[in-house]
Parts: sequence; structure tokens; C-alpha cells
Amino acid sequence: MDSSAHKFYPVHGFDSRELLETYFSNKQEMGFLDDTMKFPMECLHRAFSDGHIKGDLLIDISIGSIIHHLYTASGYFKEILVLKCSEQCIMELNKWINTRTGAFDWSHIMTYIKCLEGNGDLCQDKDITLKTTITKTVKCDFDKENLTDPEVLPPADCVISVVLLELISKDQDDYIRNFRNFTKLLKPEGHLLIIGVLNASFVTIGPDRVHILKYNENFVRKVLADEGFIMDDCAVQKRTSVSDLTDFESAIFIMAHRQ
Repeated sequence: MDSSAHKFYPVHGFDSRELLETYFSNKQEMGFLDDTMKFPMECLHRAFSDGHIKGDLLIDISIGSIIHHLYTASGYFKEILVLKCSEQCIMELNKWINTRTGAFDWSHIMTYIKCLEGNGDLCQDKDITLKTTITKTVKCDFDKENLTDPEVLPPADCVISVVLLELISKDQDDYIRNFRNFTKLLKPEGHLLIIGVLNASFVTIGPDRVHILKYNENFVRKVLADEGFIMDDCAVQKRTSVSDLTDFESAIFIMAHRQ
């Protein structure tokens, strides 16, 4: 398929529930969990467990209505603010936060938490902790200098972004502009955690193929260096899922701080 026919998320949006069901559910026919859940959670557990990344505020700005990557983080921050690019994503997330009927079932995430932390008795408590630590969900717009205009957010001790910059960027220049915009949310000494996909061009969500900006590890390393960040950790995992729903080659995790 011609890439010009792909939907562009900032313009066309996508079905956030369809994204969850296809790439993050525990359905037997879905084979993405090692890539979409296990790898990110292992990397984030490693990043937070050494005790250097913590504080009052974490801001998350990630694809769709995902929350699994925030379970470990919720133990190291007093407050989590979640930014979303669409009202549908906010509504889907708020259904889970408020334990409403029809909310997406994340219970399978507890398998990964038990493996990482070794204490199954704490799983229910961690679910409650995350829901109470997420104090606000806010609409954001990358076309604005202040992403959450007219609301001004306090600077964050840490910002997490999972597979978002590649969805909202048409080209590499656009990626750099968006990177600069969302890293404004950080305190000068704050930490940046990015999870992305390398050498991808599309992801299928429902009936649509949605654009992903294609980039490699060298590109994102250069962006970080050029924008004044020092990389503390970088991990790349080759894709394990076999599916024609998306064409990414690897998942990448980056931990960095400002120079």
C-alpha cells in the first residue's frame, strides 16, 4: 500500500479501544504482548528500581489509552498527569480510572508485575495506587507552543512517552519539533523515558493503516544529543511478534537527562 494512503493520527485519529484490543489484550490470537508490554515494563522497572528517578510529578504522553507502563512509575511519584491527543482516548482512560462498566480489562498485566516484583499479594494494591496517583487527564495539542493551552502545567520530574512521537510526526523535522515541544514539560534536571518502534511505517488499527514515521536508532540518538540530552540507558529488542498488522523491526527504550 502506498504510504500516502495511510491515515495520519493528528488529522484522522483512530479507535483507541481497537488499539487496546489488538495490541495490548490477552486474547489468545494476539501475539504482541512481548513487544508491547513485557519489554517496556522490564525496561521501566529497571529504570525506576535503582531509585534515581523519582519525585513529585510524572507526566505521561503516550499512544492511545495505555496505562501498563505506569504501574512501576506510580510507586516513585506523588502525582501522575496523563496527556492525550484526543477526547476519545481520555474517555477510554477515564473509564478504567473510575472502574466503570465496559472499561478495558488490564488484569493480565499482573502476570508481568509478579515476575518483575515477585509479590503477587501487592497486585491489587498497585492497581488502586495507580488509579489514585493519576490525578488528571489533559487534552494536548502539538500544534500549540504550550501543549495544554490554556492550562499551564507545572514542570515534571520525569516525562514518559510511548510510541507517540512517531505517530504525530510527518517527517524527521516534524519529529524534532515535536520532541522539543514535549520536553518543555521537564524540569531542567528532569529525566526523559522514551519507548518507540524502529524502522516502522504503519500500524493497522481497525480498518485503517495509520502512519508511523520511519527512523532508526542513530537518528534518535542524534536528536537527543543535539537537543542537549545525555543518554543514560538504551535497549533495543528485535520484534518477536509475527503479523502483517504492523511492520516495525525493533522496539527501543531510552533513558536520558538534560546535560
